[in-house]
Amino acid sequence: MSPWNLLALPPLPEELMRRLLAPLGDRVSVRVPASRDRDALLAALPEAEIVLGDWTGTLVLDAGAVKAAPLLAFAQQPSVGVDGHDLCALAAAGVPLANTPGVSAVAVSEWCLAATLALLRKLAAADSAVRAGEWPQQGLQPGELRGRRVGVVGYGPIGATSAGLFRALGCHVTYWTRTPREDAGYEPLETLLAESDVVVVVIALSDETRGLVDPGRMKRGALLVNAARGGVVDQPALVAALREGHVSGAALDVFDEEPLPVGDPLRDLPGVLLSPHVAGVTPETTGRLLAATLDNLAAAVEGREVDHVVNGVSPMIRRKLA
Repeated sequence: MSPWNLLALPPLPEELMRRLLAPLGDRVSVRVPASRDRDALLAALPEAEIVLGDWTGTLVLDAGAVKAAPLLAFAQQPSVGVDGHDLCALAAAGVPLANTPGVSAVAVSEWCLAATLALLRKLAAADSAVRAGEWPQQGLQPGELRGRRVGVVGYGPIGATSAGLFRALGCHVTYWTRTPREDAGYEPLETLLAESDVVVVVIALSDETRGLVDPGRMKRGALLVNAARGGVVDQPALVAALREGHVSGAALDVFDEEPLPVGDPLRDLPGVLLSPHVAGVTPETTGRLLAATLDNLAAAVEGREVDHVVNGVSPMIRRKLA
């Protein structure tokens, strides 16, 4: 059998990409676009049978890209988020799209906990003051985490792991997810926002969740921690809530536009901890991500079912005829 044509879209040097995919051996023929733009993507798609996605969201499988890929049989996204890809267009073409859920759960959850503690204990402000020659021992007034109400928005692997970490430190934790639950920890989103001292956002971005969290509906004086996607939180509303003091602080690993533009008001607001979309970027996460991706690609070319298909298509990959 001839090798599968695999089009690799991650923003890595071609030689490194080939080394990472080497365990697949001669079962695949690896190619990359001539350049990292849409025209090059569309030019490379007609022969592609498998696409390994771009985690930056620069090169995506939208409706036009799917139409340009008549032989496409499987798309593997090497991340949890699949935003940018047209799930309906892929499903209509019979192309399963899989992601890698859970690989970053520990890393992102630990970041959410660390960011919350940094906000409560005023670590950034304390560091800046001491470096400036000040000694505001009585003025910072940091707070404690134990006993706080923490509301987790999203209850996949990251949400569940985050909830466990906050509970272990003595917090009262509730959560909201799009599928209502019967257990005692679940509560309606409006209740969670209105009553939580800390709101931790770790839900995937979709048409349904875009603008889901309005900081103006949060408890006055609460903290917001967003490690999901920028679009899940109403960013202009967050800026307004911070300026008005309705929200006392925010830790943000994600933004509407990344990198965060020069002149964005979030850069200048006090009580805001900014992070360059790095919550899930650890060597441990990378190892799990690579293993999960290679396992699924191997399953696809060997005729076994792939895991974690997100668009409702059969997980059994079948080659299309030219």
